[in-house]
Amino acid sequence: MRKLSANTALGLGCIAVALVVAFVWIPLDTDTWLVERKRGKYIIGDSLAPTLAMGFVLVAGLLLLLEKGESDEYPRRDNLIFIGAMAGIGIVSLLLMRWAGPGIAALFASEEYRLLRDTAPWKYIGFVLGGVTMIFTMITFVEERPSWRALWIALVAVAGIILLYDVPFDDILLPPNGDV
Repeated sequence: MRKLSANTALGLGCIAVALVVAFVWIPLDTDTWLVERKRGKYIIGDSLAPTLAMGFVLVAGLLLLLEKGESDEYPRRDNLIFIGAMAGIGIVSLLLMRWAGPGIAALFASEEYRLLRDTAPWKYIGFVLGGVTMIFTMITFVEERPSWRALWIALVAVAGIILLYDVPFDDILLPPNGDV
């Protein structure tokens, strides 16, 4: 019997998470499927982006299972610390993403955030702060030092996502604006 290596354990975990999220959480949490037909026009459904993301997680898990590498050891404490740190960075960044826009709007805007959530600059505040924090902090943790390069990568990545998701589509709200 093959022993459980760190890559195998992580790969199986990625596959399990991707399948549960794609087939349980997303269908229970969204009202529409991947693509919806409305008034004779196809529009992006609520579940397209998260399902696509889980597809990437599934592929990553399969690649970890198929990888022939030097990771023949059992998962170690360092592996668990790394996964815990990444999860912690993700949680803090998502909380910042969720609450930065409404918090800054409460301080500086005369209207409530719900009315401002689809207008610039308000719709970008949480997404940019949370996204840049997540990417920059993860790169800094992996490289064990902050760098200007990591900050630029984070800024360009977030700007690229905004250009791909927000600019071409009138009916899409950047996360987390659809929930506030």
